[in-house]
This record gives sequence, structure tokens and C-alpha cells, in this order.
Amino acid sequence: MKPNRASKRNFYVKVVIHWFRRDLRITDNQALRAASTAAEQVAPVYVLSEWKKSHPWTGPNRQAFLCQALEALKANLEHIGGRLIFRQGDQVKTLLALAKEIGAEAIYANAVPDPFGRKMEEALGQACASEGLAFHLYQDLTIHGPDEVLTNAGKMYRVFTPYSRAWSQLDKPDPHGRLKKMQSPAQVKSLDPPTLKTWGLPDAASGILEAGERAARDRMNRFLKGSIYEYGNKRNIPSGETTSRLSQDLRHGLLSIRDLYQRCIEARDQAETSTARKSVGTFINELAWREFYMALLCHYPQVQDQDFNPEYAGVPWDDDDEKFERWKYGQTGFPIVDAAMRQLLESGYMHNRSRMIVAMFLTKDLHLHWRSGESWFMQHLVDGEIASNNGGWQWSAGTGADAAPYFRIQNPWTQSARFDPEGAYIREWLPELRDVDPKRLHQPLEAGESVARNYPAPMVDHKTEREETLRRFKNNKGKS
Repeated sequence: MKPNRASKRNFYVKVVIHWFRRDLRITDNQALRAASTAAEQVAPVYVLSEWKKSHPWTGPNRQAFLCQALEALKANLEHIGGRLIFRQGDQVKTLLALAKEIGAEAIYANAVPDPFGRKMEEALGQACASEGLAFHLYQDLTIHGPDEVLTNAGKMYRVFTPYSRAWSQLDKPDPHGRLKKMQSPAQVKSLDPPTLKTWGLPDAASGILEAGERAARDRMNRFLKGSIYEYGNKRNIPSGETTSRLSQDLRHGLLSIRDLYQRCIEARDQAETSTARKSVGTFINELAWREFYMALLCHYPQVQDQDFNPEYAGVPWDDDDEKFERWKYGQTGFPIVDAAMRQLLESGYMHNRSRMIVAMFLTKDLHLHWRSGESWFMQHLVDGEIASNNGGWQWSAGTGADAAPYFRIQNPWTQSARFDPEGAYIREWLPELRDVDPKRLHQPLEAGESVARNYPAPMVDHKTEREETLRRFKNNKGKS
């Protein structure tokens, strides 16, 4: 089912449902605004999933952030007169049961790009049609939907640069403000807001950022007032405040992408130097990358399980649990890799440059399949986004759309020296190396040699494994 491009009055009824998904805010929420315009009463509902203890695509960190975001959303809705309803179960059955319970005449929702979400939209649309309910789906998560940025032949771009040019040339919709008033049906049953116990999950990492629309907007305001003007020069430095830190807010819809884009344009217009203006443009380009990967997932859902580039489907990958365990827990003996993996475990976040380094290390130095790393990231990242995560992993593995060529293999030692020359990032996340000379942190070692006595020796020789990767890709190219 294709989403509506913009919210508008469809008809005026007494009661409708707004189904919250990845749009946990009341500011510039396309479907919520449309529902409020179309009806006297809106029943906002969040349907909790039923899985327990573990899930391949999420974990305690993201669920803890979600719980806090839902608590904030609940309070925001109550402030304007609404009431957030929590239900749990099959999404389609639960929504239809609620509609029958309160006499709703329509269900409003914002579209999501992943295959499971689209499957639910299709199923809900068909079920609503059978029950005589209207179902209105809106474009909200991205500025441009997956079918808006296409080639002249009507096909999805397979390379980012022409996609970004087309994306940049399209008119951008203006954001709408914060919803100021809502009335929800009275005395509708609701579960308590979820906690990690809802899914039987252990405690989350201690370093997770504060969730909620207000916290997200505070982060956006700080970024736009200062560090966006240095983003172009500093975004690859993993230590310090060098990025926007808005990825988890966009992932859960705590911020409107239209609002963020407009604010970026305003920041660019206010830039005092050409370097500052270029820096803002670099960040806007990252927003286009986000939409490129979402559109790719929508048009090529098979990328969740398969290499995007079929030429490399025959490349053999190793199956080595011991190597994977050392990578997961930051015990590889490569300081920049281990620092990044410890950051992930302790904070639910990893800097983007670090993500590339550890992904290429797993696939090119350890020869382990990108799907293993992709799932580990999703289970630990607060900002775990299926489309961007898959795109990033396939880029690093050399199998994806617009990917790094298989022969472009990052050297973790030179990456470390280039982007963390003083060892600030390594020292922050690897306390056992805080007293080591920074220069030693980036020097390739002899076999069996370690950076420090209480730190493991490198588990592989990068030069040797690089040659092995080249051999595998070259020998198996096009053999699938």
C-alpha cells in the first residue's frame, strides 16, 4: 500500500486510531496530524511485540531507549489532552480489535521501509478493507519516499551519487508544527508502559542517551548551533563530540526529518564561511545516504539475506566461533577495533568511522560473513536501523550497492594513526592501554607481540589476511 504524500482532510468522523510505530513524537507527525484533523477523537496506540528474551534485530539497549521514549510520548500526549494506549500482540489483530472496541472508523499510520513493516501495512490494509475500515498511510520517516527518487526509466538508483543529485533537486516539503490539542476516547483499556521485563531482557548498557522528544530536540539544537559547522572536518574523528548524535532520534522518530532538514538549510544560510557552509552540506548529504539505503531496502528486500552484488555471492566465508567471540567483545589485539567494540558494549553506540573499521576487519581480516556482524550490531545499537546497518555492512564487505571495491581494504593500524593519532578514543574505551605511548598504539607488531602486557597480541596479521581476501574475491568473482 502506497503512503499519502502529505496529510490532508479525508473526511470528518468521530473516532479514529493513530498507530504509533517509528514516529514517537507530536511535532510534525504526518499521520497524527491528519488523524487529528479528520476526527473528533483520536486513540493513539502502540502495539508491543510478543517475542521474549532475544531477538535477532534488537536487544536491551534499543528496547530501553524505546521504553523511555514511549514514557515521554505518553506524557506529551497527556499534556495536550490525549492518552496513549498500550496493547500487545499481533499488530493487525490487535488494531482491528481496538477499532471494534471503540467504534473507530479509520486507522492512521506512517509507513516504514523494512520488509516486515511493509508486510504488516499490506496485511492491515487488506483487513481494514474487509472490515469496512479506512486505512490511511503517510510518508513521514523520510523526506522522499522510495518511489520518488528514481531514474528516468523509473528504476531505483543502484549508485549513491546520481541518487543524491536527484534527491537534492526535488522540492522538500515544509514541516508542520507541534500538535497543540487532542481528545482521546475515555476509559479505553491499556497495558502499563513497557519495561525491559516486558520482553524478559537483562539490563541495558549504562551509557545510553536520554530518550524523548524534548531530549532529541535539545541534541538537535546544540548540534545546529555549533558543531555542524565543523562536521565536515571532524566527523571522522571517533573521540569527542564530532557528530550530531541524532541517529537514535531519527531511528525512533523523536525528530521530524523535515524539521531537521529545514533547520540545516537555515544553518547553511547563516554560515559565516565557505568551509562552514560546505560542512553543513556534508551533513545534509548524510541525510540523503539514509534515504538511499531505505529506498534500496524497499526496492531490494532480498539484501537482508543476500549480497546486493551477485558477482560476489560465491565468495567463501569462514565459520569460526572463537574469532567471532574475540571480535564481539573487543579482544582482537588491534586497539582501534577493540575500542570500538567496547564502546558498543558499554554505550549502545559506535562512531561511524569505527563502524567501518570493525566491519571491514570482521569481513576482510577475519573472513567472517557480514551477516554475523550485521546482527550483532542490531542487537546492541540504540540507533539500529535495518536499512542503514545492512547498507553499511555490505559496503564494508564489498558486496553492496555503491560499495567499497573488494580490493580497497582498510588497514586498522593506519586507520588508527590517521583518525586517533593521540590515542584519545583508544584510551577512553581500553583502560588497560591508558599508559601506553600513543605511537605504539598504531604500530604493526611482530607475531606474538602485544601492545601491552595485559592486552592480547593481534589475532591475525593484517598483510597476510589482506592477500587472502584479494585471492578469495578474485577467484570467486561471478561464480555464483
